[in-house]
Amino acid sequence: MKVSKLTLLGLTVSLAMMLSFVETQIPPLMPTVPGMKMGLANIAIVFALYRFGGKEAFCISLVRLFLTGLLFNPSTIPYSLAGAVLSFVGMVLLKKIPAFSSVAVSVAGGVLHNVGQIAVAILIMETVQISYWLPFLLLSGTISGVAIGVAAGVLVRRIGLK
Repeated sequence: MKVSKLTLLGLTVSLAMMLSFVETQIPPLMPTVPGMKMGLANIAIVFALYRFGGKEAFCISLVRLFLTGLLFNPSTIPYSLAGAVLSFVGMVLLKKIPAFSSVAVSVAGGVLHNVGQIAVAILIMETVQISYWLPFLLLSGTISGVAIGVAAGVLVRRIGLK
């Protein structure tokens, strides 16, 4: 691996972690809906998916997830992991279809992330009543997915692809 690529991968992990930290400083969009947030770190993940490819983007996502989970709130790791894996699989599959832009890929990622988190919440809390929050989370995942996709698309154009 070239030093320049390794450096950019490290910077992308750092960007994702900084965006995660910034997000912890922002008051919840809807305090009554648990888990609703913008997902700013996904700017770095979507960027990495388009800039480097699936393997590198997945590694960046996992490193960011575990480091920020350990730093900010370890109890969120199972929820974040389920959301990240489901989201990532969906984004990789949609990216392979030329008709889908970074915005569509990001929206799918945001929506699937919320589905993964709700699924884990149902298992951990042993109740399906938590699924009541899913429509609110799907809406927020769609809205934030658009914003994240636009931001990641700009970043990819400014820095350039491979």
